[in-house]
Amino acid sequence: MKSRREFISASADETVEIGRHIARELSSRTPTPTLVLLIGNLGAGKTTLAKGIVSGLCLAEPDEVTSPTFTLIHEYGEGRLYHVDLYRLDTAAQVAALGFDEILSRDAIVLIEWGERFPELLPPERIEIQLTALDGDRRSIIVIE
Repeated sequence: MKSRREFISASADETVEIGRHIARELSSRTPTPTLVLLIGNLGAGKTTLAKGIVSGLCLAEPDEVTSPTFTLIHEYGEGRLYHVDLYRLDTAAQVAALGFDEILSRDAIVLIEWGERFPELLPPERIEIQLTALDGDRRSIIVIE
């Protein structure tokens, strides 16, 4: 049975802090690779949470972490973490052309935004983080593993 935890964030800064908390949990996990799907609509806070995770793993400062929407993949810590965005891709063949299988096989943490669009490409062993915009700057962040 999968575990489920929910956090409520009242601001972007709190979302980054929740990401740092998640990073501490990820850093203690074995085995790697560790796949983490960041699921949510546009503006839900996926990249903001990724800022906290990358920062919490001491791989970059939050302001150095940007959305990989146009570059598709950002690498941090010399291959310790990959931040992937599949929003602009339409087919599984386009995803495969990125070297997606190779990335998933590396001894790294792989954060994927919009990965739920290609479930057939994802292994079942993964963490799913569902982000939902509430009122104002509040966000619901549900971690399922």
